[in-house]
Amino acid sequence: MKFSKLAEYLTLLESTSSRLKITEVLADLLGKAGEDEVAPICYLSLGQLAPAYKGVEFNLAEKLMVRAVARATGVGESLVREKYKKSGDLGDTVEKFKVQSSKFKIVKNRKELEVREVYGRLSEIAGEAGEGSVERKIEKMALLLGELDPASAKFVARIPLGKLRLGFSELTILDALSWMISGDKSLKGAIEAAFEVKADIGEISKNIKDQIANSKDKKKDYAVGQIVKDLGRIKPILGVPISPSLCQRLPTPEEIIGKMGRVAVEPKYDGTRLQVHWGRGVKAAVFTRSLENVTHMFPDIVAAMEREVKAKEVILDGEGIGFDFKTDRFLPFQDTIKRKRKHEIEETLKAIPLKLFVFDVIYKDGQSLLEVPLRERRRILERILGAGNKKILISPQMVTESAAELRDYHHEQIARGLEGVVVKKLEAGYDPGRRGFTWVKFKTEQGKKGAGLADSLDCVVMGYNQGRGKRADFGVGGFLVGVRAGGFLVTISKIGTGLTDEQWRELKRRCDKVKVADKPKEYKVDKNMAPDVWCLPAIVTEIEADNVTRSPIHTAGLALRFPRLVRFRDDKSVDQASSLAEAEKLYKMQK
Repeated sequence: MKFSKLAEYLTLLESTSSRLKITEVLADLLGKAGEDEVAPICYLSLGQLAPAYKGVEFNLAEKLMVRAVARATGVGESLVREKYKKSGDLGDTVEKFKVQSSKFKIVKNRKELEVREVYGRLSEIAGEAGEGSVERKIEKMALLLGELDPASAKFVARIPLGKLRLGFSELTILDALSWMISGDKSLKGAIEAAFEVKADIGEISKNIKDQIANSKDKKKDYAVGQIVKDLGRIKPILGVPISPSLCQRLPTPEEIIGKMGRVAVEPKYDGTRLQVHWGRGVKAAVFTRSLENVTHMFPDIVAAMEREVKAKEVILDGEGIGFDFKTDRFLPFQDTIKRKRKHEIEETLKAIPLKLFVFDVIYKDGQSLLEVPLRERRRILERILGAGNKKILISPQMVTESAAELRDYHHEQIARGLEGVVVKKLEAGYDPGRRGFTWVKFKTEQGKKGAGLADSLDCVVMGYNQGRGKRADFGVGGFLVGVRAGGFLVTISKIGTGLTDEQWRELKRRCDKVKVADKPKEYKVDKNMAPDVWCLPAIVTEIEADNVTRSPIHTAGLALRFPRLVRFRDDKSVDQASSLAEAEKLYKMQK
């Protein structure tokens, strides 16, 4: 496929707000892509070169991209900066300059570039390293932008800045793959299950395209059945992160036991979720709950794996939490999350020692344990982690079918400074990425006076209002947050109180990095709720509230009463923010 053809599809996707239409356009695009180009097309349409866990970065800041655009178009850097500042979109800026100018850096009869060639050259730019690499990156980007037509250059210029702004994620591509195969979303469940075990949308897409191309029997029903069967064979691979199992909510110990029966109960740590891979060919890899590779940030965990884990190959699921060895107490989340940083790692490691409490094992010595019952996985885990471990510890667990015992254990964890407990079905397998009732978190018991909501919500910052009075110094006086709803973000609260001065400053700093001139198309916002400044969906915040009420103004149909910012959730992606269904559930639970 020519890259200019891909740009036509991207232009159509950019102008489309209907989720169904976006799915249909993507399905058409993927259907026309060849087996060897479908993976690059998936990555590029998401504004990336590889799945997040591979950590491929361009390291081309805005000022460097401005220089590349200037060279590509023959326009002075000052003029490019001026136009960019007005539009807020470097892609639009380069497109306009290329349309207006008849001066190209290449000969006019050059052959149009294929998708694979553009993808390869972008990968080469990202891979430049060492002395003189910055100048080489700029020159190669300038050459590429110069060779592309205006529309193609627009999209390519946005990718290194992380601002492709097409309004969909991997989850929409999963919908599109189902649509491509069957003409509807009926296969999304099977495709998503495979993606949650192997979080590489390019590889999943290629697998499906290969199956279609190689199908000996062209009957549709047979081909679809074979695709589903092959997707079901995808197993954990060392070094490729698995979507972590997630929790549902229930309001009381009585309801938990009534629904789940005999259960395992474990402390709910207020730290950072870590999935650790260890073994041949990988040695060690550490991933967050959003599947980001953070191995280099946790050298102490890597070193301890070799000393304290008794397995040739293993994938462990656990929670890293800061620990004060002088007071023998856990550190608050705000301290623990400081360990997630790119610089001054050794200094931070010494200042914030970490313990990894492991509560599950997903894979051991070449065998997937996804379908093995929790009671057996626990026995395997006890053999893997020794009682004398100092860094990588097995999380405590008690087994009960008594609501009273569950409540008492919950109170004990709260007294230790933890968030509560996680309750798990003993006979259930490990359920990647799902929120079924195999795991239930229990933080606050409903029905008690002053208890508030059973849980907080992870909301996305959609924009902010300018500050007045004292907050004029902060530049922000309130912010609008939303939750996920069918591929869109709907508003659920405007928050203007309860933040410290430092939190206001931090919010402004984060928002300025992702502010845009126009409302993102995936936002559904009542005109009375529109903020002064819009932000791209990128900032996830944990919000607590006293309760949830019905709202005629917020597009969620719900509003948070007395909302307050708990913290910024750098460990969660927007796709992992709370859904409208979760907010509805909290609304019903409080009754």
